[in-house]
Amino acid sequence: MAAVGSGGSTAAAGPGAVSAEALEPGTASAGETGCGRPGGGGARVRIAEGSGRFLTEARGSILFGPTYVSHRRLKYISLAVLVVQNASLILSIRYARTLPGDRFFATTAVVMAEVLKGLTCLLLLFAQKRGNVKHLALFLHEAVLVQYVDTLKLAVPSLIYTLQNNLQYVAISNLPAATFQVTYQLKILTTALFSVLMLNRSLSRLQWASLLLLFTGVAIVQAQQAGGGGPRPLDQNPGAGLAAVVASCLSSGFAGVYFEKILKGSSGSVWLRNLQLGLFGTALGLVGLWWAEGTAVARRGFFFGYTPAVWGVVLNQAFGGLLVAVVVKYADNILKGFATSLSIVLSTVASIRLFGFHVDPLFALGAGLVIGAVYLYSLPRGTTKAIASTSASASTSGPCTHQQPPGQPPPPKLSSHRADLSTEPFLPKLLTKVKGS
Repeated sequence: MAAVGSGGSTAAAGPGAVSAEALEPGTASAGETGCGRPGGGGARVRIAEGSGRFLTEARGSILFGPTYVSHRRLKYISLAVLVVQNASLILSIRYARTLPGDRFFATTAVVMAEVLKGLTCLLLLFAQKRGNVKHLALFLHEAVLVQYVDTLKLAVPSLIYTLQNNLQYVAISNLPAATFQVTYQLKILTTALFSVLMLNRSLSRLQWASLLLLFTGVAIVQAQQAGGGGPRPLDQNPGAGLAAVVASCLSSGFAGVYFEKILKGSSGSVWLRNLQLGLFGTALGLVGLWWAEGTAVARRGFFFGYTPAVWGVVLNQAFGGLLVAVVVKYADNILKGFATSLSIVLSTVASIRLFGFHVDPLFALGAGLVIGAVYLYSLPRGTTKAIASTSASASTSGPCTHQQPPGQPPPPKLSSHRADLSTEPFLPKLLTKVKGS
């Protein structure tokens, strides 16, 4: 089950930082960053939305503040967590499902992951209530039972997430890890289409083009797979794997958009929402277990075929999603896209080493198209317009000369070795610098 993220960062602007409410999103006014005078002729500076809070102001120049450095570290940590989680889960499932010997029941692994996830969220809520059992019981009674309508709303996405997790096991059992990782990016396409249909969102031309590029790349990879790229175990069915991954992408896209639609404006915490999803996920997972493999599980046992590798998969699926839910608030769309691209590369390299996967030019072309499409789709929609607007404003405003009030010392010059926002990876980009700074 996909863990519920905690949304964007809500940290207030600290000392020396530009408040998010003080500036128009993505814009620093000329009165604050121009020639040091309100309404001066300085160029209007556009920066990525939300990034103003990580910059400090010093006499008409933009400098780095302590919050900026801390945020940079958090972004690198977020990148590492997202890459490791995306790649390790797929690789570990593939490894556990292809080991010789008794094969575990995938439905039991899905149920165990939901149980562990729910228990973890319950412990975190218990810690938030400072270990007071009575307060926790009252809180859960109010949030789960009294507000039962909000709880029932989570039944649909929980059902779809449970189905999606079972489909992932089917897909990864029948497709190489690298092929699955590339093909699974179709969830970007399905999420975008459901967003347009259900939330009336509009996509830019670049995003539509990137979705077409994404579909083309996946089609090339699947054509390579159908053409027999490399040795294939006899017990694998690429057709079943492709059907499972497409169904998983459709369910992932619909569940994510539906979840966003029904819970927009809801005040529940991330741990409460994951606990509610875990309750439904456990119940629905048990129903699926009984329907699909009930007889075999009753005969051989719930934990039949469990090895340390299988427990690693269960723990990764249970805690990895919760960890991503914590760090994803520090990751913007560009970083998420970059993490996805790195995950594809990492999965491919690991598949070569672990499973003898063969990379031919057709797969490399398809994977490259998918990586490029993911990056293009994650670009902010206003980037191009912001650059054009800033360039036009700077060219028409003319040179800016700082007029210092009488009796005041001249403003200090910035050191030549200061870092430049435009060259820092994974950080809010300053699209143009103020003239004279």
